[in-house]
Amino acid sequence: MSADDSNTVAPDGSRDPDALEVAPGLHREHIEGWVPELANEEDLRQALERAFDYRGDVLITLKNGSQVEGYIFDRRSGTTLADSYVRILPKQGRHKIPVSYADVRALAFTGRDMAAGKNWENWVRSYWERKAAGEKNISLQPEALE
Repeated sequence: MSADDSNTVAPDGSRDPDALEVAPGLHREHIEGWVPELANEEDLRQALERAFDYRGDVLITLKNGSQVEGYIFDRRSGTTLADSYVRILPKQGRHKIPVSYADVRALAFTGRDMAAGKNWENWVRSYWERKAAGEKNISLQPEALE
């Protein structure tokens, strides 16, 4: 245990959650409709990493000309494009589809980002706006996912 760890460990040896460092949240960028240029391997890897973080559908065009559209729920980044892949839940169908990075020709962020604008501050602001407008018996309810 390092000196820096001494104040994050409780007397029983467990980690003290109140003393642990808290990482800031991620800043979400607006990339709905974005079609990244995939000029090289690094561009492809970065675009697919962003697609994994995206909370909407993407359209992947394969080198054979076929396309698959859906939500990327998993990815594995290997040492080469051939041993790296994403797994996608297609808009149509129930079977998860693995797609090798080596097979990707183009990528487009086609679906609405389901997480866009949905943060605690917006939720609370909505409550106070409704209360200031005189509404009674209001509560904060999540938006429908469509």
